[in-house]
Amino acid sequence: MPDKIRDMSRNDQWLTPSEAVVWRAYMGLSLQLTHEMNRQLTEDHGLSLADYSVLVALADSPDGRRQLSELASEIGWERSRLSHHLKRMCARGLAERTSSKTDGRATDAVLTTVGRAALNRAAPDHVSLVQRLFFAGLSDEDVDLLGATLHRLRDHVRAEGTL
Repeated sequence: MPDKIRDMSRNDQWLTPSEAVVWRAYMGLSLQLTHEMNRQLTEDHGLSLADYSVLVALADSPDGRRQLSELASEIGWERSRLSHHLKRMCARGLAERTSSKTDGRATDAVLTTVGRAALNRAAPDHVSLVQRLFFAGLSDEDVDLLGATLHRLRDHVRAEGTL
């Protein structure tokens, strides 16, 4: 059913055989890629994949700052997880917490000079790993199709999920 959204009114308790195959392939790929990226970043740059995700989101933000609730939503974390992780990143000088410029009741995470330098050092090796492990196995057409599918799924999860 490539041209329409699946009928979610069904009340099946189990995945269909084809859904199960796809889901297991996705889960296996996701877990293995997460392991490989985390290993490479940790061994080569002293950053976890979680650190890298926060640094990238901050670097992509205006002035390198983002309200914690926005940042948590962007990287797909609960706010409490981000708060705890950000505390550890602040202790290492990678980021700072400060009052929000736009909402006095909120807190912003701010990318520090140390954090930007760490990201700049890690990014080329991370990109190389992603290209080698992920994109090298895909054709240009695969990339286009996968990109459209992943964006649609992410929008769906954001609309239907709880974050």
